[in-house]
Amino acid sequence: MNIRLLSIFFFLMVHVSAAFGWHDETHLSVAKAAGYYKWYNAAGADITKTKAGNIEMYNHFFDNQENDEVTPEIVLKQAERYNNPNDPSGHLYGAIISSLREYTGQTISGKYAEYHIAFCAHYIGDLSQPLHNTSYDDFNKTHHGINDGIVEDEVLSNTEKIKKNMYQINLRRDSFEDDLAKEIARTANQARKLGRTLKKENRDMTKEEAYIQLGHSASLLKAVLTHLGKKTE
Repeated sequence: MNIRLLSIFFFLMVHVSAAFGWHDETHLSVAKAAGYYKWYNAAGADITKTKAGNIEMYNHFFDNQENDEVTPEIVLKQAERYNNPNDPSGHLYGAIISSLREYTGQTISGKYAEYHIAFCAHYIGDLSQPLHNTSYDDFNKTHHGINDGIVEDEVLSNTEKIKKNMYQINLRRDSFEDDLAKEIARTANQARKLGRTLKKENRDMTKEEAYIQLGHSASLLKAVLTHLGKKTE
């Protein structure tokens, strides 16, 4: 392998790994626990990265280098950067908002819009992964893959472990987007704080912690589905 190809290889290894989220069956399990009747589409956003590259990749994380508190204002401002391939800091929070805007827009125009819900379900899943809400530093790079797959080998057969950590979230119809932005910020900050704890203690999540995190994502996804009047199991 020549020097140029080797450089490209390591660039991809470093930068693509930053956009990994929970592994496929973990994403599917979040959607299934939330009652999404097309839960099997929830891994689609990661599949899309294979061809779409940075257009999709930066929708999956926020490289919070300053460990700033996430606010609803930050969430809504990120929505402007959805699918922006020139935003390496990432815009996970805004991707949730914008994917739902695209769903609504295409539904109103009479187009098939369901895939936007699948993307949204995936982003909401990524929202609870602590290392998608913290700086992509040496600790994150070292521990990212392990934490993405911490329950992957068992989770699809154990969605009840997610459900027992779920709770009710109310998104008011007359202030849906504002309420959603607040809930995204709340979940992001909870995940961010856990990420900082993991770094401070130099460790990975426990399986118990992972299921608690997945419960946050499933709770928010269920609230979104309820607002949209989507069929749930």
